[in-house]
Order: sequence, then C-alpha cells, then structure tokens
Amino acid sequence: MLSRTSEYALRAVAFLASRPGAAWTVQQVAAETRVPRGYLAKVLQQLVRADLVRSQRGVGGGFALARPPSSIAVLEVLNAVHPIRRIRSCPLDLPEHRGILCALHRRLDDAYATIEETFGRTRLSELVGAPLRRGAPPPWPRASEPGATRRRGRA
Repeated sequence: MLSRTSEYALRAVAFLASRPGAAWTVQQVAAETRVPRGYLAKVLQQLVRADLVRSQRGVGGGFALARPPSSIAVLEVLNAVHPIRRIRSCPLDLPEHRGILCALHRRLDDAYATIEETFGRTRLSELVGAPLRRGAPPPWPRASEPGATRRRGRA
C-alpha cells in the first residue's frame, strides 16, 4: 500500500523522533533504519524541503526533526515524499463514467479518504511514544546487532 519511499521516510522520521535533541548523519540513520544511504539522502532532502526535518552542515551537523513529534502528522510525511493519490476520474477513461466514479472506484476513493484521515490524525509521537517491553527488539533492527543482515525482497 505505501511506496518504498514512504516507508523509508517513515523509518527515518521515527528514528529521528526516538532520539530527540541530536543531529544524525545520513550514514547513521541509514545504518540504524536499514535504508540505502543514497536513497535515504534524497528522502531526507524531500523532508527538509517540507520543513519536517532540518539539516546542518559541518562538524556536529546532520539531520533532526524540525518540529516536535507530537506536531507532525504521518500524512505530512507521506505528502512530502509520495502523496496518496485520490481517484478524481475514471482511471479507464470510460465515456459513461465522465463526471462520476463507478461503484468500484468510488469505494476505492472512499478507502483512500479514510487512510488520509487516519494518517492525518496520527502523530509521529504515537509511532515512537510507546515504551518497549524490557528486552523487546527495537522497532527496526540495528545494523550493529546480530541478525541485522539485509533481508531479501522488499524492505
């Protein structure tokens, strides 16, 4: 359902939200979230342009959230990198569907609307705010931990 870019953006902002007050390099974020560094750099730049993440060059520089996690909606993150595309007209361009959506596409668009509404209400702080049980694995494997080798297939 979510694009790879969207998933990578959510991993990155969740990582940054779980470690407030510090700037993290692309290399550090990529290693901790298991996102390819080059891809992540582009995703982080999109998040910077959307004013969700700030970047600082130089020694001690890196990336950090631009706002508190409680003020960032998941939908903002998704819209910054790969917005949910609503169905506005018949994807098949059928003449009899001009100006209206058939039952199938209306239901699909209703589902997209529900997803947008849910992601619009969900704050980044909700994704990282719940404490982990003692000994529970982190929300993503750390590159430095055993078993953190890259899985095959989709990320």
